[in-house]
Amino acid sequence: MNFETFWADLAVTLLGGVVLTFLFFLFRERIFPAFDITGKWYLQMTTEKSAYNPYKNMVLRYVLIIWREGDCIKGSAEKIYENSSTGEREFIGKSRTRAVISGSLEKNYLSKDRIFLHVVEDGHGRQSTNFYEVVATSKTGLAGTFKSMVADQDGRVLIQRAPF
Repeated sequence: MNFETFWADLAVTLLGGVVLTFLFFLFRERIFPAFDITGKWYLQMTTEKSAYNPYKNMVLRYVLIIWREGDCIKGSAEKIYENSSTGEREFIGKSRTRAVISGSLEKNYLSKDRIFLHVVEDGHGRQSTNFYEVVATSKTGLAGTFKSMVADQDGRVLIQRAPF
């Protein structure tokens, strides 16, 4: 180590660290920002597997209000539509069931960001739990899978900004 250049080497190293930190910040926040999940969304879930046969191929739709705080996602939802073996119906006003949403955003730099949502719905008669794992298909759409504790359902889910 050469003590004659110590202070110059220290200054250059510190300056390099500051520049590198700024570049990492710029890439994270501006070039690769997190998916914008905040706002109003419409969700459609289609049951593919279920322990209760009448639920197979059932389609449910919800309207969601979501906000993001860092990597945490929070929000609420209301069921607005059902197409099942008992028929097709829309839910309006008091007939809508409400749900509470919690979740997280997994930021990925080399692949699409993943969003995980845990939804507890206060249905007619009992609470139910759904878990969604989705990835962005566009700036206004997400797609993935869901698992539900109601009749052990699994299936596909689409989430988009515009109504279905």
